[in-house]
Amino acid sequence: MRQITRGVRAGYATGSFVTGAFGTVPGLLLLPYLTDGLAVPAAVAGLLVLVPKAWDVLFNPVAGRISDRAGVRRPFLLRGGLVTAALFALLFAGPFTGAGAAVYVALVFLACATAYAFFQVPYVAMAAEITEDYDERTRLMAWRMAFLALAILVSGAGAPAVRDAVGYPGMGVAVAALMVVGTLATFAGTRGTPVSRRAPAAAGVGELVAAVRGSRPFRLLLVVFVVQAVGLGTMLAGVDYFARLVLREPGSQAALFAGFVGPALLVMPLWQRVGRRHGKRVGLVAASALFAVAVAGLTASRVLPVAAVLALMAVIGVGYAGMQVFPLAMLPDVITAEERRTGATRAGLFSGVWTAGETLGLALGPGVYGLVLALGGYVASTDGSAAQPAGAVTSALLGFTVIPAVLALAALPLLREETS
Repeated sequence: MRQITRGVRAGYATGSFVTGAFGTVPGLLLLPYLTDGLAVPAAVAGLLVLVPKAWDVLFNPVAGRISDRAGVRRPFLLRGGLVTAALFALLFAGPFTGAGAAVYVALVFLACATAYAFFQVPYVAMAAEITEDYDERTRLMAWRMAFLALAILVSGAGAPAVRDAVGYPGMGVAVAALMVVGTLATFAGTRGTPVSRRAPAAAGVGELVAAVRGSRPFRLLLVVFVVQAVGLGTMLAGVDYFARLVLREPGSQAALFAGFVGPALLVMPLWQRVGRRHGKRVGLVAASALFAVAVAGLTASRVLPVAAVLALMAVIGVGYAGMQVFPLAMLPDVITAEERRTGATRAGLFSGVWTAGETLGLALGPGVYGLVLALGGYVASTDGSAAQPAGAVTSALLGFTVIPAVLALAALPLLREETS
């Protein structure tokens, strides 16, 4: 099997600065921006965050089929990444207030999510074409997840700090700059990698449904990944509220992110060894269990010292790393098996469905969290200073802990040997 160089691994992995920033910052700050900057009610704000990304559930497979037909992926990375960055800078810089601002955010976020599909889908599809070696794909995904963890650390811890220093518009520009760096680096670093040269599969909706229906391993793996993504999205949306309402330490967001993501940078080689020795499916189960137990421990956060909360966040980060690397390493194996069975190009199609599912899961997270806050009686404002009832504090805690822990484990029984 063809071995790939460290340069290609690093070049491919730098695309995670785009996916990490786009996947993290809206889920982290867009809900607080709406509820505590624009005075949008929590339930409505959650819906505004959900709808534009839910659009990608329909559009991502289209983007995948377009890249399949083109037969090359890299040009999509450049165009999609740069347009995504430009629109992201505009997302937090609207000239409107009140209801007009909410409409502006929804429309720009919709356009930004559409552009992002043309980066994310071809980017994910490339993994099935760069190498067909089982263990090499795990190494490639480990590199990608290490870069993703760094991107989440930089954007997740840095964006709130930049916001506090220069406001939301300046933060949007800073994150957009990070996306530009990731786009240019991955475009240059993947030069010379293999491209799909087979005749692309048919592109109709019926063919897409038939292709997904015909691959049971893909369906099972997708459901597990999406359910877990909902939990992760819920937890991500709750960081700001957890820090302010539960810990009563508004400035602890950066520390929470560092505690969560920092260990992930260190444990990728560990999960890689687990995958080689015990298999990717076993690794995913172990990582999910570790994540769920540690998240459940955070239910005691109101009586735990901050140091103990940060320690639990570090354990959560170890589990999170495995929950990301193993499904993404299993996906190219499933795609390759299906392509060999059918003799048709499926990488873009399946990657489009996969990223649509991921996008939906991460978008549902803020929607779920906004609904939980609304049920707790959360009070929206324009400066974040509104007094919150006890029910809102409890909701902020439960949405950050119980829901993610349950969802991390709920779909694991669907995993079968055929998905590993």
